[in-house]
Amino acid sequence: MSTTQSERLRELLEPLVTSQGLDLEEIEVDSVGRKRVLRVVVDSDQGADLDAIADVSRALSAKLDETDAMGEGEYTLEVGTPGAERLLIEHRHYTRAVGRLVKFQLAEGGELVARILTVDDDGLDVEVPGVKGRKATGRRLGFAEIDKARVQVEFNRKDKKEEEA
Repeated sequence: MSTTQSERLRELLEPLVTSQGLDLEEIEVDSVGRKRVLRVVVDSDQGADLDAIADVSRALSAKLDETDAMGEGEYTLEVGTPGAERLLIEHRHYTRAVGRLVKFQLAEGGELVARILTVDDDGLDVEVPGVKGRKATGRRLGFAEIDKARVQVEFNRKDKKEEEA
């Protein structure tokens, strides 16, 4: 049986999020003074556009209104997506990050910045960018070798379509 409020909220809200074609990535309840904020993070393989977020927000709000899951006091519901520098935890997160530059904290120590090329059940193939004019190199990383992974923001990345032209 669930013990924390976040776990109870997940059990209540996850079926609704899933029915909207999205994955429930995170639930967080914060108290700031007398105000409470319920943050719900959703995503999908295709991403979540504003219409999808608005639809799921209305569905979650209605469900919360008909239950006492948030208690008696007032709260604010915020529904959003993981953001640009998302932490990669689940297998689906890595799959969604194919083509993206990621900073890996390695279990053996040290870090590696590389672009994810492919993902399978055992790990991923990455491309390590070349330094000072050197060619990029390929590398295989097993999931057990990764302690932590976070997508990096790229401001000057060329789109693949531009490179092929």
